[in-house]
Amino acid sequence: MAQPQLVHNFEAGSMADKDLLGGKGANLAEMTRLGIPVPPGFTITTQACRAYLDSGSVPPALFEEVETHLAALEERMGRRLGDGEDPLLVSVRSGAKFSMPGMMETVLNIGLNDVSVEGLAAQTGNARFAWDSYRRLVQMYGKTVLDLEGHRFEDALDEAKAAKGVSVDLGLDADDLRALVARFKAIVEEDSGAPFPQDPRAQLHGAIVAVFDSWNSPRAILYRRRENIPTDLGTAVNVQAMAFGNRGADSGSGVAFTRDPSTGAVGVYGDYLADAQGEDVVAGIRNTLSLADLEGLDKKSFDELLGIMARLEAHYRDVCDIEFTIERGKLWMLQTRVGKRTAEAAFRIAVDLIDEGVITEEEALQRVTGDQLAQLMFPHFDPESTRSLIAKGMSASPGAAVGVAVFDSDAAVRLAEAGTPVILVRRETNPDDLHGMVAAAGVLTSRGGKTSHAAVVARGMGRTCVCGAESLEIDLKARQFTTADGTIVREGDTLSIDGATGEVFSGEVAVRPSLVVRYSEGTVSVEEGGPLVAAVDRLMRVADRLRRMKVRANADTGEDAARARRFGAEGIGLCRTEHMFLGPRREIVERLILAETDDEKQAVFDELLPLQRADFVEIFDAMDGLPVTVRLLDPPLHEFLPDFTDLSVKVAVAEATGQDHTEESRLLAAVHRLHESNPMLGLRGVRLGLSLPGLFEMQARAILEAAAIVNERGGHARPEIMVPLVGSIAELRAIRVEIDDAAHEARVKHSVHMEHLVGTMIELPRAALTAGRIAEAADFFSFGTNDLTQMTWGFSRDDVESSFFSRYLEDGILTSSPFENIDRDGVGRLVSIGTEEGRRTKPELKVGVCGEHGGDPASVHFFEERGLDYVSCSPFRVPVARLEAGRAMVTDPAG
Repeated sequence: MAQPQLVHNFEAGSMADKDLLGGKGANLAEMTRLGIPVPPGFTITTQACRAYLDSGSVPPALFEEVETHLAALEERMGRRLGDGEDPLLVSVRSGAKFSMPGMMETVLNIGLNDVSVEGLAAQTGNARFAWDSYRRLVQMYGKTVLDLEGHRFEDALDEAKAAKGVSVDLGLDADDLRALVARFKAIVEEDSGAPFPQDPRAQLHGAIVAVFDSWNSPRAILYRRRENIPTDLGTAVNVQAMAFGNRGADSGSGVAFTRDPSTGAVGVYGDYLADAQGEDVVAGIRNTLSLADLEGLDKKSFDELLGIMARLEAHYRDVCDIEFTIERGKLWMLQTRVGKRTAEAAFRIAVDLIDEGVITEEEALQRVTGDQLAQLMFPHFDPESTRSLIAKGMSASPGAAVGVAVFDSDAAVRLAEAGTPVILVRRETNPDDLHGMVAAAGVLTSRGGKTSHAAVVARGMGRTCVCGAESLEIDLKARQFTTADGTIVREGDTLSIDGATGEVFSGEVAVRPSLVVRYSEGTVSVEEGGPLVAAVDRLMRVADRLRRMKVRANADTGEDAARARRFGAEGIGLCRTEHMFLGPRREIVERLILAETDDEKQAVFDELLPLQRADFVEIFDAMDGLPVTVRLLDPPLHEFLPDFTDLSVKVAVAEATGQDHTEESRLLAAVHRLHESNPMLGLRGVRLGLSLPGLFEMQARAILEAAAIVNERGGHARPEIMVPLVGSIAELRAIRVEIDDAAHEARVKHSVHMEHLVGTMIELPRAALTAGRIAEAADFFSFGTNDLTQMTWGFSRDDVESSFFSRYLEDGILTSSPFENIDRDGVGRLVSIGTEEGRRTKPELKVGVCGEHGGDPASVHFFEERGLDYVSCSPFRVPVARLEAGRAMVTDPAG
């Protein structure tokens, strides 16, 4: 059997080959195919990476193939890798199918050594350029390939600048850089135990293997887990001839977007650095110029760049993110991809592309996500609040973030895990900061532009970010920064940052609801909300037109029900009645538990009935004409009693002091009597209704009398009564008799015609597996996926999330929490079985979901695949579910 080809020239692929060539390699191939100026090179496939990860060693034929393609590249360029007189230099970049900020950083200038650096200096007539390129290689190779501490190189560079009395690296001349290379090489040998490799092929091979290894680096694993990227894709490796942006004032590097990735505004947008290599731009080591400044520096390259950007956006039919280098007036394109963007930009750009005739409404719906909509629903700073401005940077990623300042990523994670919101403050971020950025509420840097690492990563994950606040003097060792007026902000001090304006405030600034929330609630019109609200409104209307599934809300009060309806809920999928027994009513439930005779129990029921009835009248009024699913009492009774330990202490103190403790002792005895080793698996749900006759009958009467009252006065109540924790048809039949009797009494009493449904919550594996039988007595099923997940996995959410769950995620045993995304293989299979078997018995059976998975974007797609009638979630998530239900009709299952 022929061995697969592991290396492909750029000319051999296209944008369709992302699985094999990775995103970067496929797009380099596509630009090459289009005739756009791309430095030549080749891509090592993701297949090679997977083979390496599976076996722990490089595939036997890989370096032979690399050598063949390298020889062809040398022939094409007229130079040889590492040649002492006229060296070919190459870069090595990672490139997975999906853009992953957690992957390995680029290594530039591979092929330089103590001999070839002199040849490069002689060939170019620019010794400073040659030694600058060499010091970059040693630094990048040491940090990225050898995994040495990056700050060692940065400190040495800072010392060299300080000794020279300059603030930027451009102030160092060739002799300074020659000395710096020697220092960098000494650091490599000191910290790695071996000298910096002088063999160019050893450099190349080491960088290739480092890219493979970076697939399973902690930060890559963290990013994949956060973005739900499969773990078995592997990464490609791109080897490309160097184009040098650090050859003087007529050279430079930049990053550009075809539209503003922060706001979505039309117009080219980007950063440029003269006399710099590409990593300088994204690393934020110097503050950048705008593309408008490039026009003044090099009009020819600027015009050519704009033409290529327009061509790429038209070709990809989306916003493009572009990296480019200008070498002695010659423009080279180093990368393009569909650009990451903020949530606001995603909605605005999608609608603009519809209006421009570039994409259809269905395609636009695929360009936004429910997660992005959720981001837009978070609050922002109240413009009327008191605030103290201490700095201003670039508006890199919108949002309002308040937290305590921290100056390293490990501290950010520790504090965030302890429940303290943090603002991660850095001079600039790099991939090593990914875990801190994930943990932080916001990110603040003193260096870098809108295309720096901090800005791009923050936008991608929806973090608020302010970059390039250059007036701040950040002292990482002292863990503090100093503002322009001399104010010192220390670690632990509270900061507020506004990612939409770039403003930084000391202390806590008050926040207010987002425009999207106010639009959703009807307090702001589309016209008043501006371009963002108009875009959200447009795409929500598209989603509502396309979606098949209904979206209901989980709501327990009339106020919650009314809010859910404003958010677009089409009914209530879960009204939890246990919440109606808390507060002042808890004492009534205590009397029910302590009741010793039927008459005492009935007296309590008679007292609870009008209270419950009034609750349901309020809810039915709010949802007039829409269905309301009410779950009968579910939790065990002991949850309504005082804590055992507190009560024991109270009784003991009363005994010791001679006080009367009759009532407390009765309660303590009841707590003892109702104690269960595992209440989740004990006397609750339908079992409670059967064990305490009259309880479910009272609730059913309250629900149905409330519906009759609303209908009698001209409203339209549509009650659906849900019996919880049913495991057999016999349980449901027994309770249904009580409910149907109560319905008959309510109709007679109020002389109204009133429809009602009786169904069950499927939250036990047995219920799903016997759904065909249970459906005989049910009008509807509602999957309680929260409890169904706990029952199926055999663990308690509260317990596992605070103990071993993080280890499961870190080790890859789980790729995401089954409480957040539906477990398709286990819980999802039970949902499928229950739905199919229930409808086999009763084709018209209504089936929904009332667990919080109903508001999870990925889970909504699964429920659409399974043909459920509706999902139900918290009111705030209703717009998200509506959007995703529409998207599920036009996207694949992965969304």
